[in-house]
Amino acid sequence: MPCIWKARRESPTPSEAAVWAEELSVSPVVIDILWNRGLTSLEDMDTFLSPGLRHLANPAELPGLTEAAEVLAAGLKDGKKLAVWGDYDVDGITSTALVKEFLKMHDIEIMHHLPNRLEEGYGMNVAGVERLAADGAEMILTVDCGISDIKPVARARELGMIVVVSDHHIPGDELPDADAICDPRLKEGGPYDDLAGVGVALLIMTALNKLLPGEPVDWRPLLDLVALGTVADVVKLKGMNRILVKNGLLHIKEAKRPGMAALKVVSDYERGAELAAGQIGFNLAPRINAAGRMGDPTKALDLLLSDSFDAAIPIAEELNSINMERRRQEQEISEEAFAQAESMKDMAGLVLYADHWHPGIIGIVASRVVEKYYRPTLILCSTEDGKLLKGSGRSISEFDLHESLKSVSPLLTTFGGHKQAAGMSIVPENLDALREQFNQYVIDDLGPDPLTPTLKLDSELPFADITHTLLKELEMLGPFGMGNPEPVFGSSVVTVAEYRTFGREHEHVKLTLADGESDAKLPGKLWRMGKVFPRNLKGKLLRFAFTPKIDRYTGIPKIDLRIRDWNF
Repeated sequence: MPCIWKARRESPTPSEAAVWAEELSVSPVVIDILWNRGLTSLEDMDTFLSPGLRHLANPAELPGLTEAAEVLAAGLKDGKKLAVWGDYDVDGITSTALVKEFLKMHDIEIMHHLPNRLEEGYGMNVAGVERLAADGAEMILTVDCGISDIKPVARARELGMIVVVSDHHIPGDELPDADAICDPRLKEGGPYDDLAGVGVALLIMTALNKLLPGEPVDWRPLLDLVALGTVADVVKLKGMNRILVKNGLLHIKEAKRPGMAALKVVSDYERGAELAAGQIGFNLAPRINAAGRMGDPTKALDLLLSDSFDAAIPIAEELNSINMERRRQEQEISEEAFAQAESMKDMAGLVLYADHWHPGIIGIVASRVVEKYYRPTLILCSTEDGKLLKGSGRSISEFDLHESLKSVSPLLTTFGGHKQAAGMSIVPENLDALREQFNQYVIDDLGPDPLTPTLKLDSELPFADITHTLLKELEMLGPFGMGNPEPVFGSSVVTVAEYRTFGREHEHVKLTLADGESDAKLPGKLWRMGKVFPRNLKGKLLRFAFTPKIDRYTGIPKIDLRIRDWNF
């Protein structure tokens, strides 16, 4: 969709900017970017550029952490058998792997349960709790789930089990009756507000590390799991998350974990390749996610816990095949969902449904619908027995999806999630009412007319100023993602000197842009824009919004522009 271009920050960079640039050994452009993102002191900028683990806030500031660690330590010291209950997505799988591996370092073997998405759905369930009890579990630690599981937690307590809930989702009006609850959302405004589930799990383990018998273990090798789960869960990559992910990426580069090495290889990377957050989010994470989306998440857990590359590679290849099937189904469902959305263009909030859509894929499709139509979107499908409809929702930046579901909660059987992403279930007869009430809530909140997305520009950047040195400095600002987007610059008026399409279906466009003032020419790419950017613009004068990058694909570093938008 065309965007409204807007400066990221209105106030000018202070007069000290040149001194700060010299102190930090970076270009003034980098100082401008950091200032635009709310970093207003030399100290804050230094920490951002060098986010070492020493900059982590006191873990005790995470609500409920101390109590959770103490309850777990007491139970383990008493010899009680612990089971960790995770979720079927990347965050839940990496959280489960992290807890199991950490406790194994302390010579403690634990049980685990990852729910089958198609058979059990999200979160805890009473039947699963009863099976764990029957198998000898005396304690349950939830990771990336549990904050809304009132009945399963109550059943576990009835069976005499100790329950510790660790989650990062928004609590409801009622909390589960657990022995301890650790969730950054229990108290807003702390340094750990934006943690993913795997980040919460890590901090509980670091606190537990000091309470268990014997010498504390080195937990830093677990940071690769934290980076993978955090990036995949699309939480804000700033503050504490930035520190955890930045350091975790170093461990992913080293790939000492056999499963991580195998995952990189089947994703067409070298074992020792340095990956950015975007590459992890678009290539590694979907292969882990595919297992849970298509049914059995334990395959992905087995991969991450594999003790050798030879054992890991066949699992990684299987996950790769599952992901290819997932992508095929995603394309089919997306086309059907787009067709439905076209017929509902008068709706401010979209509720799309087909009984045959795959429940593990509708969340991805919801994201694609939002990307194309820029409207809050719920996508639903039928369960196997047809008694319920299961749904996934995605939102736009201006709209709180979780609050909207609270407003229509009388229609829902279950719901939970975040401001930007959520899940829900309803009985089929409530579908029409959900469609009507959700649309009305969006209208009341945003108005009847669909919004136009805003593209925030960091500054204007002349082609002559784009050098390899500057681009290496811009790479220091990563990892990029939610809360820390890649810098976007505006060009001066330039000429489209060359145009060609590429890709299997000519879906991408490659341009050469010429700046008449400096005689500089730079290549640029528009991904998935083959049908949008017309060929007849060759030779025309346009302004472009772009992110400059170093293209290392051929092995020879070259400057390349990722084009985000254009105007006349």
